[in-house]
Amino acid sequence: MPVSDPQKPTLKVAYLCDSTPLDPWPYSGGNTRIYNALKEELPNIGILSQSWGLIEPLRRLLLKLPFGVQLRARWRLHLLFAGIIRRQVEKELRQGGYDVLFCAYSFHSLFRVRVPKGVTVVYTSDATPTAYKNSVVGQAFQSWFALSRRLDPLILKAERRTFQGADLLLWPSRWLKESADPLYDLDPAKSIVVPWGANIPAPELSGPALALSAGAPVDFLFVGRDWWAKGGALTAETIHALRAAGIEARLTVVGCVPPDLNLPASALTVYPSLNKTLPDELALFQSLYEQAHFMMMPSFESYGFAFCEASAFGLPSLCLNAGGVPIEDGVNGHALPLEASPQDYVALVQGYLNTPARYAALRQSTRALYEEKLNWSAWAQTTADLIVKDAAQRARAA
Repeated sequence: MPVSDPQKPTLKVAYLCDSTPLDPWPYSGGNTRIYNALKEELPNIGILSQSWGLIEPLRRLLLKLPFGVQLRARWRLHLLFAGIIRRQVEKELRQGGYDVLFCAYSFHSLFRVRVPKGVTVVYTSDATPTAYKNSVVGQAFQSWFALSRRLDPLILKAERRTFQGADLLLWPSRWLKESADPLYDLDPAKSIVVPWGANIPAPELSGPALALSAGAPVDFLFVGRDWWAKGGALTAETIHALRAAGIEARLTVVGCVPPDLNLPASALTVYPSLNKTLPDELALFQSLYEQAHFMMMPSFESYGFAFCEASAFGLPSLCLNAGGVPIEDGVNGHALPLEASPQDYVALVQGYLNTPARYAALRQSTRALYEEKLNWSAWAQTTADLIVKDAAQRARAA
């Protein structure tokens, strides 16, 4: 339930991103979730166009390129032509009479934009280009776009100018705040950690929580579109190691088709793709979370919505301690060191098999963490309160 505040309905918010939040596919659905959650708290919100103004034909041409090329070229060209593109944003801001400019993900959309006096500028993203590139996450996915290395100093300069010009910088992870603050010389008071939520509706849990007991099967859930990038190889090795130790480990894969894992049919279930916008497939997707004992995704993530989704079902996660994964060790799962072996994951699982009460407590704390902060309502309430506070301070100073 949105928090009641007399100022919230009156604040007029302009929502800015290089993709419309009405399309649920870009940014892994995060853009849509951010917009919808914010609208619950600040209902007077309008979406700014993605138009590049006088050079809109160039943007439309870019959209016809292969996705991989488009993804890398579009934001860099946006920075290059920001002096022209910003005029369209400024025009819409003037015409709309907005109190707040809220930008999600695409910092380049905000670059060089001159906002009207008194407008609160807010930015949120789970990564920034330079922080990502410098991190262990970015190092795991080296860019093939060689020219980008020559642009690095210019990109950093653009980031620093944009972020220092914002009034509120809302990061979903402490990892990103701790990277961004020194990198861009940010004011810590306006650089704030506000965790994001899950990319599924909040589930209502009914019945007893799934128990873990010695001698019974242990079910693992793997969710990801790229088997290799999401840590599929380590996951499979862990399943094999568990089975070699006499534990009947079973794996369910959602979102991709793994290579031959040399597992018996009873130990492997694969759903190449599930569309969460379709009720039947969403129901199936949610049931898989309910039926698993652990979600395992030892991948390099700047955030990871799947971990929030798992927490929503009280499903503990096993992952790598890399990037901004929303896993608090021993609370909603375990984030292991990058050098962790399959045997390290086996030891964790065996520990819970030996003490089922600890596993039951882990499931309870996992769900509790979701209810406390890994949900979009909590994000939106905190965000709206910060915006209202900043807007009030500006009004008093005017």
